[in-house]
Amino acid sequence: MATIKDIAKEAGVSIATVSRVLNYDNTLSVAESTKQRIFQTAEALNYTKHAKRKQAVQALTIVYWYTEQEELEDLYYLSIRLGIEKRCEELGIRARRLLLEEFLEQETSESEPVIAVGKFSPAQAGLLQQVSTQLVFVDSSPGEEMFDAVIADFQRVTEKILSYLWELGHTRIGYLGGRETYPSETAIIPDPREETFKQLMDAQGRDAAPWIRTGRFTVQDGYELIKNELAAMNPEARPTALFVANDTMAVGCLRALHEEQIRVPDDISVVSVNDVSVAKFVYPPLTSVKVYTEVMGETAVDLLLERLDGRRTIPKTVLVATELQKRESCGRA
Repeated sequence: MATIKDIAKEAGVSIATVSRVLNYDNTLSVAESTKQRIFQTAEALNYTKHAKRKQAVQALTIVYWYTEQEELEDLYYLSIRLGIEKRCEELGIRARRLLLEEFLEQETSESEPVIAVGKFSPAQAGLLQQVSTQLVFVDSSPGEEMFDAVIADFQRVTEKILSYLWELGHTRIGYLGGRETYPSETAIIPDPREETFKQLMDAQGRDAAPWIRTGRFTVQDGYELIKNELAAMNPEARPTALFVANDTMAVGCLRALHEEQIRVPDDISVVSVNDVSVAKFVYPPLTSVKVYTEVMGETAVDLLLERLDGRRTIPKTVLVATELQKRESCGRA
């Protein structure tokens, strides 16, 4: 099924131009020949169903659990949100952003489509459902038989990382991770990366406990966990490889290792998760599992439109693939 992006590529114009032409935007200054080419391309690619999609929803709300400042400290959620907003812009949908508390406190009698980004408990999903009958969750699945969701398989991510490190000959592998709670709740959210790490290490007959350290998913905590914990260990007992839960922590980790004159990858290999844009530019370039966060955001919008168009009534959970990017922090590009 054709998209606006397909039409733009075929017609040789921008996505924004296609969107505005198909919406008969009279303020757009573009040659009549270009408009004709866009309409002809849309017709040739059978764009009719997408035109119906645009009429299904004019606006949606992104409910997120990280503030904008917190997003800057963990680019994972920022990238998801940008993917949602990009898709909305392509389809001519207005997207506003509200924190969970702000959304629940608003006074409205009308249900509105919602994409909830972050970790939400079943209880919080129930509160959202009272305000919106059209819900999609990104990065959590509080009820797969009730709600649409888009998630990454972090169990599989962990399997990829450990398999790679074992392939490189590492047996003493440490883990640096974070702790999170649901908004307005105190219960710690289990992290599938840490849980799977423990299970797989145990299955190999390796005691992972001495090398597991957790804090927050921030640069500062990645830095301090190395400075205060790992650097103080006897070099003979120190892990030879580190699995860091996200790139943000890994940046702080690399800085601390450099300051402590622990060489990467000669003394210790480092591999992380997310593969944000800066991963390839830190020193040494960071081996990381790429999570296609922007695709997760785009997919959430598509799931919402499927429901609003009446093309689907059964809840769907989409698992987005990941890919290991090998770079010099593990001694192998």
